[in-house]
Amino acid sequence: MRVLFAAAEVFPLAKTGGLADVSRGFTIALRRQGIDAQLILPGYPEALQQIEKPETVARFDVLPDTTDATLVQGLLPQDNVPVWLVDVPSLFNRPGGPYQDEYGRDWADNAERFAAFAHAVHQLSMGRIGCTWRPDVVHANDWHTGLLPLLLSREQSPRLGTVFTAHNMAFQGNFDAATVTTVGLPEGITDDVEFHGRVSFLKAGLRCADRVTTVSPSYAKEVLTPENGCGMDGILRARGSHFSGILNGIEETYWNPAAAPWLPCGYSAKDRSGKGICKLILQREFGLSVNPNAVMIGCVSRLTRQKMADVVLEILPWLAHQPAQMVLMGRGDQDIEADMLQAASQHGGKLAVKVGYDERLAHLLIAGCDILLAPARFEPCGLTQLYALRYGTIPIVRRTGGLTDTITDVDAASVANGTASGFVFDEPDAVGLRSAIDRALCAFRQPLLWRPLQRNAMSRDLGWNASVAKYIALYNEVYPLHHTGIGKAAPDQEIVTRARERSVSKNRQVNG
Repeated sequence: MRVLFAAAEVFPLAKTGGLADVSRGFTIALRRQGIDAQLILPGYPEALQQIEKPETVARFDVLPDTTDATLVQGLLPQDNVPVWLVDVPSLFNRPGGPYQDEYGRDWADNAERFAAFAHAVHQLSMGRIGCTWRPDVVHANDWHTGLLPLLLSREQSPRLGTVFTAHNMAFQGNFDAATVTTVGLPEGITDDVEFHGRVSFLKAGLRCADRVTTVSPSYAKEVLTPENGCGMDGILRARGSHFSGILNGIEETYWNPAAAPWLPCGYSAKDRSGKGICKLILQREFGLSVNPNAVMIGCVSRLTRQKMADVVLEILPWLAHQPAQMVLMGRGDQDIEADMLQAASQHGGKLAVKVGYDERLAHLLIAGCDILLAPARFEPCGLTQLYALRYGTIPIVRRTGGLTDTITDVDAASVANGTASGFVFDEPDAVGLRSAIDRALCAFRQPLLWRPLQRNAMSRDLGWNASVAKYIALYNEVYPLHHTGIGKAAPDQEIVTRARERSVSKNRQVNG
């Protein structure tokens, strides 16, 4: 089976958050299961620079006013995963990030940018731009690709199967109503995109894909309610059994403390001495007092209210008086960034803050810390707490969404049966977070509790195998929907082509 995985970011070609890591790790896991999975994303300058063995395979139009689209094929660096880049210089060749400029402002033409991307993927998927490879299933991700299931659903049967994954219902791609006339959408699609008088790319994906998923079972239940559905709960309830939550995994060979290329010293569950060396180097790099016995608390997060960055900021004066140090790295709301930096200047030696993101420092931070703060008011899945488990760093999380599905609270029962993996609190406020930190600091001072807790965390299966099996089952459901013979996969296109060639040759011989 051939699967095209469409996303706005893929590590290491483009990354602003967990979607990039999921895109890479999930596709690698699919290919290990024998699925011909290939990636497609916009042709950002950084992606075009990093792709291996690039080859221009097609030039085509994507929107009436955009005629300079080029399709570039190559390989993901070091992984040999086929990847396609939709190179539209007028839309993607610009400074800043995938969605915002260098000042953190959304690009004014984001609707046109990602509509053009969806049209390009649509044309490739339908074999209309001269490429020999064509998918059986298109797996679209987040609002940036929400128009893709809509476009594919308008094709006449037989057509491709579609799966749409919403990684965060709060990010919806909502634009002015006039957008519908500028992004090349077919007629009669109002019900699929209209959202409170605006155009919603997310709604299009949720309504039009054959199957819809999100990234954890608990989050899938939460978003069916008005309190947590971000206005999409009715649409999701209407999808019934065609909507499900499948937990994200991580690429365990990349997040491997024994062999991670970013770490100055490797370690394992059996020999964690290298973790102490990572702590000392982390303290030096961030200008903290070098103390191997200090409790190191880390946080790698978007600095937003969703991630409770405002609550973390609130407790920093209290935390500065605890027997611990803290290092924080992230980017988000500019006011929170400024306040974090101000707090660091007031508590030098005990608190360090880096505004931004650096892949090497993220690995070093998670490896060098003893405790990771990963709270959230809501969390579809979360990957940072999984990286922390893999590195033997015990997470503190709030009981919500995927954090509920991945972290088991430390209590007498979970410690006894070996399932304890972190410290969980309920209320999204300073009292709840401080209480969880207090519990973690107390546990750290008990080696007979802390060491088994680290071993439990590092020995957990955090990979993609179980989740990939569930997605493959979905692919097998949606592909036959649009082909003759319900429940039977359509014949491989290469086999069909060879059979036709043999038939033509035989007819020529007969008519000779």
